[in-house]
Amino acid sequence: MPSLQASHVAACTACHGPQGRATPSGYFPRIAGKPEEYLYQQLLNFRDGRRSYPLMGHLLQHLDDGMLRGMARYFAALDVPYPPPEPPASTAARLVRGAQLVRQGDAARGIPACTQCHGAQLTGSLPAVPGLLGLSRDYLNSQLGAWRAGRRAARAPDCMAQVAKGLALEDVA
Repeated sequence: MPSLQASHVAACTACHGPQGRATPSGYFPRIAGKPEEYLYQQLLNFRDGRRSYPLMGHLLQHLDDGMLRGMARYFAALDVPYPPPEPPASTAARLVRGAQLVRQGDAARGIPACTQCHGAQLTGSLPAVPGLLGLSRDYLNSQLGAWRAGRRAARAPDCMAQVAKGLALEDVA
């Protein structure tokens, strides 16, 4: 299959921003530089109904696996800089708890550290664990909420569904 060109993924950049960097609204995530296998699995999940976002499902419903693989490969190969981080808008206590969950997890509740799977710098792990770096609070909240409510699923083992359901609402915040 020939490699995809930017014109083939123009529909993606309408929401995910130029070069897949994400948009200022914070709801559409950065897809540039994410692991190819992760992106491919997410495209399959949207197309096949394991993730529900009608626009994505509509855009992908008639695309075959080869086209989805090509789209994943295209965005995975992009190496664009991250914008500077925004200052946290939270209380000091929430920031301390967040740092604890990210670095140590909560063994008493069976919650592993985010870094255990997503990497020490939260940039992801190959072949299929995405980076969390640069994702907005709104996006992370919506995805954790979707896992908690059963509106987002992955192929087994769906580790994030288990982690999200173990988090208290205060921890999600």
